[in-house]
Amino acid sequence: MKRQLTAAIGVAALVASAAGCSSGAAGASAASADPKNSTGTVTVWLMGEAQDNWPELVQQVNDQFAAKYPKVELRLAYQTWKDKIGNLDAALQANNPPDVVELGNTETMKYILNGSLAPVDRTSFDNNDTWIRGLVNTCTYQSKLYCVPYYAGARVALYNSAMFREATGAAEVPATEDDLLAALDKIQSKNHGQGFSALYLPGPYWYAAMSYVAAYGGAIAKFDNGGRWHGTLNEAKAQQGIAHFVDLVKTYNHGDLKVNELNQAAVLGKHRTAMLYGNGWEASAALDPLSGDPKLKDLVKVAGMPGPNGKPLPSFIGGSDLAVTAKSHVQDLAKDWVRMFTSTKSEQVLADKDTLPNNLTQLAPLKDKPATAAAANAVPDAWFTPLAPGWSAIEKQNVLVDMLDAILAGTSVDKATKDADARIDQLINNPS
Repeated sequence: MKRQLTAAIGVAALVASAAGCSSGAAGASAASADPKNSTGTVTVWLMGEAQDNWPELVQQVNDQFAAKYPKVELRLAYQTWKDKIGNLDAALQANNPPDVVELGNTETMKYILNGSLAPVDRTSFDNNDTWIRGLVNTCTYQSKLYCVPYYAGARVALYNSAMFREATGAAEVPATEDDLLAALDKIQSKNHGQGFSALYLPGPYWYAAMSYVAAYGGAIAKFDNGGRWHGTLNEAKAQQGIAHFVDLVKTYNHGDLKVNELNQAAVLGKHRTAMLYGNGWEASAALDPLSGDPKLKDLVKVAGMPGPNGKPLPSFIGGSDLAVTAKSHVQDLAKDWVRMFTSTKSEQVLADKDTLPNNLTQLAPLKDKPATAAAANAVPDAWFTPLAPGWSAIEKQNVLVDMLDAILAGTSVDKATKDADARIDQLINNPS
């Protein structure tokens, strides 16, 4: 899952070196029958969330690994989402990749299909029988597992409860979309300053647009009986969802409709909207002293997003997975580190920090916790992008963004979706 992060590349205190290269053949050793005699170097790339939000989990696992493998050197480097893919591609091309790498769940299929990831034995990991289905799917190809679910995420409604209370008398998000739209109309009327958006829904926000497609039973693409993928945005149900999304954007977004969602938390933080649809962690970003307003601490809340037809809006299943690279010379050691990092004990650290764990058992208590209920309840029925060879090229070439921009610029939904399907058909079956 791609995210905008501010964390810089860093190195854990335990690390001997931040170099992002795996141990070469000369210095590597397979795990010994006696773990205390195993030697070699295991290089791990994690993303900034681990450094910023659960450093004690990283230290706990590294200590556990060091106790079991005292002669193995562990190198841990933190990557940013902006640079990770470029760094990983370069390392793979140079035959010097990390042994373990964290991948956003939309990134996995590219590396599975190009042979960069080693298969793993699902049964050797904790909670494998209750892993969240959407995460497992991002790691699976032709019945083989190539990565391990790490944590999950889902988009929710983030809202300024004070604005809702002042305009409607209630500080909660209504349960149905019809009631929500009535509330947003009152909020817009009460806050009619220039550029204020009762609902800030960016025009190119394709994750949100496809949630409405899913709400109507549509899909981005489907796998046909001939063994090939083809675009299905021009089908009636998908068009209905896209038209619904566009209507909401045009009605409630009074900013620049070409601006994407990357900085939407700042719009909430600057009191320029009463509500947005985003990741739960964006609530804290709205409180940032530079981009937002810390005074909103007790006012910004999260809730499930009401969708069409009296049902909650289906959410995109976000999250991260952990993979062992196929060129690693210490795969057994690397897999054991992943095993420790995704154990029941480790996943509980995430759950205690209101981060959705990788399995339904430990997710269950979060469904009743106010801070996590909206996202936790959205995860089991969430949708995901097509698990197709060319999906990353479709995303990279902004096919869905271009479609939405065209519609908001005046192109009909029928023509724009037909054009998008044509581009999808050209890309989706070709490994990217």
